[in-house]
Amino acid sequence: MHEDSPPPRSILLVTGLSGAGKSSILRILEDLGHEVIDNPPLGMLDEIVARAEKPVAVGVDSRTRGFDATAVLAALSRLRINPHLHAELIYATAEESVLLRRYTATRRRHPQAIHGTVKEGIEAEIRLTSPLREAADVVIDTSDLPPPELRQLVEARFGQWEDGRGEGLTVALMSFAFPAGLPREADMVFDARFLRNPYYDPSLSALTGLDPQVAAYVQADPDYAGFLDRIDDLLELVLPRFVQEGKKYATIAIGCSGGRHRSVTLVEALADRLGKPHASVPAAAGQEGAATGFPRGQWPVVVMHRELARQGRSSWRWANRPGGQARQPDDTSAS
Repeated sequence: MHEDSPPPRSILLVTGLSGAGKSSILRILEDLGHEVIDNPPLGMLDEIVARAEKPVAVGVDSRTRGFDATAVLAALSRLRINPHLHAELIYATAEESVLLRRYTATRRRHPQAIHGTVKEGIEAEIRLTSPLREAADVVIDTSDLPPPELRQLVEARFGQWEDGRGEGLTVALMSFAFPAGLPREADMVFDARFLRNPYYDPSLSALTGLDPQVAAYVQADPDYAGFLDRIDDLLELVLPRFVQEGKKYATIAIGCSGGRHRSVTLVEALADRLGKPHASVPAAAGQEGAATGFPRGQWPVVVMHRELARQGRSSWRWANRPGGQARQPDDTSAS
């Protein structure tokens, strides 16, 4: 694309489980300047996008006329072919017990439980939409996510920051498992599979990198510290250059075999470094235009553990919130 060409227009397909917050996400996106259309017939999607003149967010779920996960993915593929569009799929989810509680509180009928129980409807919808969850660019688990936290997360990922807060960028640190596929949204990917694996220790296998025993085991590898330092040094160089290019959001992914031990440990350690205030490394003398270093503790840093989320665990937290407020140790609202 020519450097004078306008940036690709954002097209967001928002889907997920009923009761998991899709409507709330769409309202936030509308506040951020997206044109929002909820549950249009799938056959009209291309026409809606073609007529729109600004970023578009389209809600698609099991209530949509002609809904079929394969058809949604086919429509997404068509949008991604267009170089003038940047199409992404957002999937909203929550634990089954949370969805049951929400439906009990509101006394609403589940769209997939016309002749059955709410639990049966939830289970049917999980099966129906599972291909969309697997293909999603962003999975948002709202099980333990209060509305203000949900708004911060959506704003950090999709906001244009026209109020002046966007002079830096939001950094997302993601752990994942290589066998489950590379994260499509990743800007940089690191491979931690060379480190010794806690999975083969029976006392650690069932735990994760969030547990101190696993973290200590991984950190005891003689090459762990050097690997972490080199990732840190590279981000010190690259992240400010991302800002110079106009990026507002960067995803740094670290993978291992299962996405539960080594990658989680490294992501947590890296988040601790990037989320705390620290003097930036200045550009080398005589290097005109060089990056000035990552201003630690000033840009939002969000942690995401993809495989833990797919196993039903809370999947994200702020290491540094928008506005530079670091997460406190006793803050469990989004853990």
